[in-house]
Amino acid sequence: MKSLTKAEEDVMQILWEIERGFVKDIIEQIDGKKPAYNTISTIVRILETKGFISHESFGKSHQYYPLISKEDYRKQVFSKMKKTYFGGSIEKLVSFFVKEENISLDDLNGIIKSMEEE
Repeated sequence: MKSLTKAEEDVMQILWEIERGFVKDIIEQIDGKKPAYNTISTIVRILETKGFISHESFGKSHQYYPLISKEDYRKQVFSKMKKTYFGGSIEKLVSFFVKEENISLDDLNGIIKSMEEE
């Protein structure tokens, strides 16, 4: 699976949320200053080329939808991060987050308990 730029990821986040949408629907979901229609249209075409989304045609308009679930993308990104930055070690990755996020031993035990219950 190919990597996404920040702008591509932002559009994917919107499509995962709304499930299906035209370019105008995607633009409506963007907070703050709205990008140009052509900008989002270009990003959508790139996402389609990369195999992340597809479309259904309605005349000259296209309604886009994700081909890859948010969960599958999350797994891919996490796996790549673990391999690239932590030598594939889950222990090093967890240790990093414990230090960076100041996770307490009680929090870790709570996480372990939740995982055991699942």
